[in-house]
Amino acid sequence: MNALRSVVLGCGSYLPEKTLTNKDLEQIVDTTDEWIVQRTGIQERHIAAEGEYTSDLGLKAAQAALANAGVDASSIDLIILATSTPDNTFPASATTIQAKLGITHGAAFDVQAVCSGFVYAVATADAYLRGGLAKRALVIGAETFSRILDWEDRTTCVLFGDGAGAVVMEVREGDAAEMGEGVLSSQLRSDGRHKDKLFVDGGPSTTQTAGHLRMEGKEVFKHAVGMVTDVIKAAFAATGTTADDLDWFVPHQANKRIIDASAKKLGIAPEKVVTTVQLHGNTSAASIPLALDSIVREGKVKKGDLVMLEAMGGGFTWGAVLLRW
Repeated sequence: MNALRSVVLGCGSYLPEKTLTNKDLEQIVDTTDEWIVQRTGIQERHIAAEGEYTSDLGLKAAQAALANAGVDASSIDLIILATSTPDNTFPASATTIQAKLGITHGAAFDVQAVCSGFVYAVATADAYLRGGLAKRALVIGAETFSRILDWEDRTTCVLFGDGAGAVVMEVREGDAAEMGEGVLSSQLRSDGRHKDKLFVDGGPSTTQTAGHLRMEGKEVFKHAVGMVTDVIKAAFAATGTTADDLDWFVPHQANKRIIDASAKKLGIAPEKVVTTVQLHGNTSAASIPLALDSIVREGKVKKGDLVMLEAMGGGFTWGAVLLRW
């Protein structure tokens, strides 16, 4: 019996030119390079230039992904942008990217699940593709978190950066009995009771301002490892696979200690874990595609490799996608 699967054709990423190192931050807030690296693993982050918006970052990542996939923008009939920092309250920044790519057909919209956004977007694209609502999708994670940071709050402003990543996906028919290429399992969760642990203190309906990011770091850390291992184990159970079967573990790049603790708890070998947080900090919905693109560009990911994507973000939201390259 045949089944439809969503396969990844290519990926791309973009980081703004400006970098902000830990040494630079020492001149802005009361912190040290040693403190930041010891607690997070972050060494630098990228900051969008004045007049450079989330859609601009997303567009460049999308163009790189299209080039890597070897397909033309005109073949895309679905664009999903994961972001918590859109250009405007509306319209969706995905439609801005759609227009700049010269696409006038299909659908484009944003999804908002904070740091879990890219996982949610991939799962949504998978459902659209397998459901016959689209044939080829562009899934993007793009953020300009520097615009919602309180640069006087040393507990949060050192953690985040700007960036974008993207993948091109299309639907293909394959044998349902085989663990062939494509998305094998998507596991999504949320629990709104944890809102006050990670949120932005503004919005159109409340303060009529963008607001600033607020976080209870210890509380987020306490929940993160358990939550991400839950969805990863669910993905393994749904597909009859184990950590030993994995070729690559691509987690949300928020904190190296969380990444290491999650991998250890799941029994994932260190050489399979992709870590790029040191290079760009927490870029929220952009962090997974940025990390994924780094190993694709290095030629490390081979056809047939089993890849696990996972993230946890404000809400709380969390999720995992298991796919065969």
